[in-house]
Amino acid sequence: MKLNDIEKLKFSDSSRLSFDHDLSRLNWFNIGGKSKIYFFANSLKDLSLFLKTYHQRGKIFVLGAGSNTLFDDKIYDGAVIKLGKNFNNISKFNENLIISGSSCSDKKVSDFAMENSIEGFEFLSCIPGSIGGGIKMNAGCYGKEFKDIIVSVQVMDFNGNINTISSSSISFKYRSTNLPKDLIYLSGTFKGNLSDRAKIKSKIDELKNKKELSQPLRVKTSGSTFKNPLEQSDKKVWELIKESVDIKAANEMFGDAKLSEKHCNFLINQAKASSKDMKNLINFIKENVYKKTGVNLELEIILTS
Repeated sequence: MKLNDIEKLKFSDSSRLSFDHDLSRLNWFNIGGKSKIYFFANSLKDLSLFLKTYHQRGKIFVLGAGSNTLFDDKIYDGAVIKLGKNFNNISKFNENLIISGSSCSDKKVSDFAMENSIEGFEFLSCIPGSIGGGIKMNAGCYGKEFKDIIVSVQVMDFNGNINTISSSSISFKYRSTNLPKDLIYLSGTFKGNLSDRAKIKSKIDELKNKKELSQPLRVKTSGSTFKNPLEQSDKKVWELIKESVDIKAANEMFGDAKLSEKHCNFLINQAKASSKDMKNLINFIKENVYKKTGVNLELEIILTS
C-alpha cells in the first residue's frame, strides 16, 4: 500500500492522521497491535477528503467506542477511522425527535432524552457503546432495540458520498441490519414519546440496578461475547455456556483471558491477555457448547484481522 499521497494530506478542524497507531488503548479489552493508518476525523470535509484519497486501496475499519471490538495482536494492514467531537452533537427537533451524532455515547442520548421528558430511550443507559455502532448492529437490551426508536440515519460511503437512509428501508434483525458494510454512520434521528421525567428516571434506575446485579462492571470486557441463539434454542446463551463449560477449569487455560463468574457470556482481560488468548477461549467455548447442546454460537463482538 503506497502512502505518499495520504501522508501529504492537510486537514483542518483538529483531524489527525497517524501511522503505526497503538490500538490497545482504543478498545475496552485493552488488547491489540497497531494500525498501519489511523485517522481521527473531526469534520465531514476532512473525512470525505481522506476517503477519496485513500480510495479503498486497503481495508477500512470504523471504530466507535471500542466496547465490542477485539483487535488482533498483529498490525492491522489498513485504515482505522474514528470520529471526533464534531460528531458528538445532540439536539431536539420538534417535541419528541432527537438528532444525535454517531460518536455520542448511548448513555448521553438516554440522559438527553430524560432531560427533555422523552421516553423510549431508557434502555440506552445500559448499552456501553456509541450511537453509530448501535445503529450498525441494532444494539439492544432488556427487550428494546435501536429499531424501536430510529427514524433515519445519515451515512457516508467509503468513496466519501453522503446519503440519508430512512428506517423504513432498513431490514432490522437481532443484532444486525441489511445496511452495506462500506458505510460510516454520521448521525441518527430518533423518535420517542413525551412522558413524565420522574417516570423516565425511575425506569433508567431500574434498568441500571438490574445491570449492576447481573453483569461485571469496571473490568476490561467487551460485554456480551455471543448472540442469543434465537433460532436454535429457547435458552439464553449464558445458560448454554454455563451447562457446557467448566468455567473454573477454563479460566486456568488461556492466560489472562477469563470468563466472568458473574455473567459467563462476558469475557474479561484480567491483566495482559493477548488477542490469541481471547480467541482461543472463544473457540473453546464454542466447541464445548456445540458438543454439549448442538448449538452453533455466533459472535456478537467484532473480531478484526
